[in-house]
Amino acid sequence: MRSILARFLVLFGLLLAAFPAAAQEAEIRSTISRQLDAFQRDDWQEAFTYASPVLRQLFGTPERFRDMVLGGYRTVYRPQQVSFRELDLSGQRPVQIVFFIGPDGLAYLAAYEMELQVDGSWRIAGVQMIRAADKAV
Repeated sequence: MRSILARFLVLFGLLLAAFPAAAQEAEIRSTISRQLDAFQRDDWQEAFTYASPVLRQLFGTPERFRDMVLGGYRTVYRPQQVSFRELDLSGQRPVQIVFFIGPDGLAYLAAYEMELQVDGSWRIAGVQMIRAADKAV
């Protein structure tokens, strides 16, 4: 009986440990998705709110943020396809990998560095785009 109880407690502990990570992943994906949705509506005011405070300070205005996105990140502005991949928790900040098919038909991986705010929300602290050989989501 003790063996069954011990196994149950270990399994229960693992489930509890996994729950915060799953909730964190869902919140991070939601933040990225909301920014992508704002891009689709050309709502630069809203899209700008999902950037970290440092990025907002760096760009200063939603218009300057728009210019940066349109100049170097067209793939995230008007993707043909989007698919969330793994969440890397090994570094100082979580990095969410997202697979995109861009408007040019080319495949890209985007590494979204995420930053936890004091209010518990997540903001995008940076995005690094990498050309991918894969063309499937």
